[in-house]
Amino acid sequence: MGRPEFTPRGRGGFRGGRGGGSGRGGSGRGGFTPGSGDRGGFRGRGGPRGRGFRGGGGGRGGVRGGKVVVEPHRFEGVFLGKSKDGDILLTKNMVPGVSVYKEKLVVIEEGDKKVEYRTWNPFRSKLGTAIGNGINNMPIKPGSKVLYLGAASGTTVSHVSDIVGEEGLVYAVEFSPRSGRDLLNVARSRPNIIPILEDARHPHKYRMLVGMVDVIFADVAQPDQARIVALNAHSFLKNDGFAVMSIKANCIDSTAPPEQVYKAELEKLKQELFRPREQISLEPYERDHAVVVALYRASAKKE
Repeated sequence: MGRPEFTPRGRGGFRGGRGGGSGRGGSGRGGFTPGSGDRGGFRGRGGPRGRGFRGGGGGRGGVRGGKVVVEPHRFEGVFLGKSKDGDILLTKNMVPGVSVYKEKLVVIEEGDKKVEYRTWNPFRSKLGTAIGNGINNMPIKPGSKVLYLGAASGTTVSHVSDIVGEEGLVYAVEFSPRSGRDLLNVARSRPNIIPILEDARHPHKYRMLVGMVDVIFADVAQPDQARIVALNAHSFLKNDGFAVMSIKANCIDSTAPPEQVYKAELEKLKQELFRPREQISLEPYERDHAVVVALYRASAKKE
């Protein structure tokens, strides 16, 4: 008997890299839980209070200091930094020396050269939280073409840019002029980001700018979010492509229980030729949030 097609999942802890780190869920019910005991991990909203990774330059989630050992994560393009203070997600910095949101930069000697990584703060990135909480499906990888809806100031977009690398592209759609200015600044030093200052409800307005993509990531926090994702998928997402959608329950229906909202959104996706593969909670970093991964227009080989 094969693995279940769809796996709604609750709170999860930090999932380690290849051959290292704690298992799924770590030693607690949520958060990054390094080593042993309950004193590590991130500090902040809902997280454990203790000697975890602290932000550099005023941001939460940075490396506090000491020697850091970098290992490949089980997801290609993502890395795991290990130190005596705990574990943290990293991406390889596409623009060495440049920090996007005051995240800590970690320089590691690899052979005769130095490689720079950026810490990935789960309090600032729903995708980073989903990976840290143990998501099983991560379709964004080196070389991917990604349509990012709700790019905001470019925080998570910049990490996606690191992951897809020079061979990939990130079409970053943002409607807010203020956030759009910050996004443009991020894109200036990252040639694989194409900023698009438009409303994601109207994909026809940017149809001449966007090619076919492998993945749609959506973080638009709107009541009609599933419809927005579907409209863009019908225009740009390849068959057997994936949608990764962050759902903020109270933005869709503040009167219904979150699980009921998630279920309703999944049904909407099914009506638009998606097959949900996974749902994971973003607790304790984001209250009443979940990330859903769904396959689009699945071929027979993907059934």
